[in-house]
Amino acid sequence: MTESVITEFTGNQRETVGRLYRYGTAGITVLDSHNVVQRLYRFDPSANTMTENDPKQPGKILRRFIFDNYGMLEETFSFGRPPRTFHYESGGRQIVMREGGDYGAVGKTFTFEGSGVTETAFGRDGNIERVYSFDPRNETITIRSGGWYGDIERKLIFERLDVSVFCEPEAFLQFLMFTEKSAREADAEVEEQVAKIRGQAPGRSRFAYNGPRQSSDGRVSAQPATKLRAQQGRSPSQGIPARNEDIIEFIPDGASAPTARGTPGACDRSNAIPFEERWQRGNEDDDKMKRGESSRIPLEERFRSVREEDRTLTAGRSASIPLDERFQNLENKKEELTKGRSTQISYEERKTGKRQQ
Repeated sequence: MTESVITEFTGNQRETVGRLYRYGTAGITVLDSHNVVQRLYRFDPSANTMTENDPKQPGKILRRFIFDNYGMLEETFSFGRPPRTFHYESGGRQIVMREGGDYGAVGKTFTFEGSGVTETAFGRDGNIERVYSFDPRNETITIRSGGWYGDIERKLIFERLDVSVFCEPEAFLQFLMFTEKSAREADAEVEEQVAKIRGQAPGRSRFAYNGPRQSSDGRVSAQPATKLRAQQGRSPSQGIPARNEDIIEFIPDGASAPTARGTPGACDRSNAIPFEERWQRGNEDDDKMKRGESSRIPLEERFRSVREEDRTLTAGRSASIPLDERFQNLENKKEELTKGRSTQISYEERKTGKRQQ
């Protein structure tokens, strides 16, 4: 039988190859974008199991997946990774994943629908986290995040293998295991993309000036700043570690025109000035303090305003109002209270709550 190939693309672009899967009767080999083996899976049809082996040591088993009529059990052989169980429900139209064993908490659910499988996170009533959309032409499986119309995370293109093979629950669990990505693999892909973005030639940064340079003697040089620094500075062989200046380019000091920084005396160091000159400067500035203009004002004139304001308080206008007039309004308001309408209701009507005819 000819080995089938599954090509995985990151996002919706077919130029960015994420991983490559070689699917055969003996097992599956997972390779990265550089054709380096990352994972190795072996089939054992007699025991109805699938094992994940170490690529460096093919005889070493990392995980074992046991299939039965009720689902699949994942056995892990590393500390800190609890086993997972996958149970079939609703006649095989739904798969429930539990973390920690048969009685663990429900982590995810996979529901088979007409054109794909929906992955629900955070229990049975959680939100749709991912959708596996099957192509009607049996050529691709598109993995979207958030729903049927979400962003495309990955797209898998099948060669010499039909997509309909993984529409069954057991085959879909097999597909789910060998296509999942660990946190370490996801971080490695991000670091690789960052390295591609930063991998620019020296002197080609779009944030720096890459034109001709002018030295201190007025000559114009077409060499980049990195070469000028190599000629003017020390080499790493002299004991000074070389700086990584491939990303951001700095203009050397010789490329800038000299500017005046003031008179020569302004740049003298303080320890070069003798003590006598310092003391003489201090004596010249040490004049007697002059009296201010306020000293010409006599004391009597200063405190005259205070003495004029020191007088007794006068009675306010409210004191001229007699007491009878003040409390007249209160006496007028003293009226006898009238009986309310509730006194007209009889006691029997109040007790029974029914109005008498």
